[in-house]
Amino acid sequence: MAWAALLGALCSCLPVRPPPSREEPGRLRYHVTYVREPRHALEVGILRVGEGAPRDFLFSQPGGVERVRIFGADGSERELPVSAEGHVLVPPDTRSLRYRYVLDASRRGRHAGFFTGQGEDDARQVAGRAWLLRPRSVGPALRAELVVEGVDALLPWVPDARGVYQLQGDDLVNSGFHSFGGRRCTVRLPGGVLEVAVLGRPSHMDDAALCAWLERSAREVLTVRRSFPYPRVTVGLVTVPAREDPVPFGMVLWSTPPSISLWVGQDAAPAAFTRDWVAVHELLHLAHPPIFPRVAWLSEGLATYYTELARARSGRQTPERAWVELLAGFERARRAVGSRTMEDVVTRGDSYLGTYWTGALVALHLDVELRRLTGNTRGLDDVLERLAESGPAATFDAFGAAVDAIAGRPLFHEVLSRHLPRPALAELEPLLEALGVEPAPDGVRLGIARDSTLRDALVAPR
Repeated sequence: MAWAALLGALCSCLPVRPPPSREEPGRLRYHVTYVREPRHALEVGILRVGEGAPRDFLFSQPGGVERVRIFGADGSERELPVSAEGHVLVPPDTRSLRYRYVLDASRRGRHAGFFTGQGEDDARQVAGRAWLLRPRSVGPALRAELVVEGVDALLPWVPDARGVYQLQGDDLVNSGFHSFGGRRCTVRLPGGVLEVAVLGRPSHMDDAALCAWLERSAREVLTVRRSFPYPRVTVGLVTVPAREDPVPFGMVLWSTPPSISLWVGQDAAPAAFTRDWVAVHELLHLAHPPIFPRVAWLSEGLATYYTELARARSGRQTPERAWVELLAGFERARRAVGSRTMEDVVTRGDSYLGTYWTGALVALHLDVELRRLTGNTRGLDDVLERLAESGPAATFDAFGAAVDAIAGRPLFHEVLSRHLPRPALAELEPLLEALGVEPAPDGVRLGIARDSTLRDALVAPR
């Protein structure tokens, strides 16, 4: 994820599930209407179907809704407050719930956040976790239907022939980014497509140019993986005013399938998009299954490392430039964390530079060691392929096991044990020396060294 400091604190396009029997108990039916007056908002109704339907509800990201109106089976109605934690418990005889989620920031008296509502004109994007009231406890048997009216919506899921989204419990919890309105384009790739919502109008880039740029960035994932990792991914491009940088911020959310949001600078020049790294960084998060529980230094380190390799492999930057960018990132991290150990940096999580770039160094080290052990025939790319073959999600231990399997011997924890107890980035200089990468006044000098053939293979065209 780019700009982690800003935030503080996304698997395949599955076949459409058949409509369930109307008699099936314990279901929820969501009816969502996009309204424009007096403010852009979502009018949400939830129908509880069956005696086993959930009563205990939660906004995963509270703050956007203060009160919920409930309707009893006897026709009664009343309001319930939403707790500061986003919790609402309805009586057993509640037939339905209704509430309004305002998408415009001025209505809530605060700046629209990346998750809580952004956009302009008649188009808005919001994270599902901000507006979607879901059961507090979600079991594997929970099913829900969702319908959106009043706008062309792009959600992570594909509706059935009736326009109904058939959802499972996890879809309500990991609900991704939702785009309402805007314009559409489709990016087709070997193995998958990006369904894109364009919100707002940049000054110097039309929709065709934006989608062509996004396609080039997505194709760089194919320099790491043999085919695009997911059959379908949704992307929202949200124009932000008074910005000349092409992509000030972006993020992947691990809905099923994943969804991505990218800010696009209103005043960015077309040439600036050729230098952008944020879009490919976010797309590279898709190169491996999500790792749960999240290990930030690993997931962000992999994306940070591959951001420079992928841009060199595609020809967007030279190998020398890739090494310049890597060394500059390592140096920024070193200044940020000083003599602290990697273990301290990643445990405390108080330096995003330290987290990203210590992870990137471990990724580089693993890639080089794998190539040493296999005669330069296999590397970290093969680890990601193996991990993806094992299922839609992974664990830290599964990643380590994939490394060891490609290496043919225990390697992951051996390398990690060399980094964790030492000052962060202490392993950098000996690794660069072996690779023949030497900082120079005009950038870097790539010379002949023990592992220079491995170095060249890392950034060779794909």
